[in-house]
Amino acid sequence: MTVRESAFYGFANPVDPRPEELQAWAYHPESVPLDAMPPDWDLLISGDVLAPTLFELAMDRQCPARRFAQHCMYIYAADGVRQNASNQRKRRLKKYIERAEEVGDEPMSIWAHNCRVLMSRPEAFDYSEWIEGGLVRHPRRLAMFGRSTGGGTLGR
Repeated sequence: MTVRESAFYGFANPVDPRPEELQAWAYHPESVPLDAMPPDWDLLISGDVLAPTLFELAMDRQCPARRFAQHCMYIYAADGVRQNASNQRKRRLKKYIERAEEVGDEPMSIWAHNCRVLMSRPEAFDYSEWIEGGLVRHPRRLAMFGRSTGGGTLGR
């Protein structure tokens, strides 16, 4: 039985879900609605441990929670380009970007492009776009050059 065929019965610890729990939930998101999750759940899970799972879900056109996974990958990317981000995080992010460019569809190609823009122009960071989901709700390619429409820094 695959994850898509199995039922999801909840998280042992929603604040720190296991990758297999997150994957199972993503194919049955109605089982535990997002508004039932802990506050800032998207921020809590958008780290190195779950990034491989989130990336695979974001790449899967059939995943019901794909947009949520894409949103989490925008958070992961914004965190990964900060000046004090670890070299390991930066390397992982670059690998995700390269894979999205190679085999991703349009939404993931846009994500990869926007990540490259942010890497070259950190001033393009805008909290509402990268952290609050604006780039997922209103997908578009950010300008590689030009004035920032952003309103923040990545130093958080």
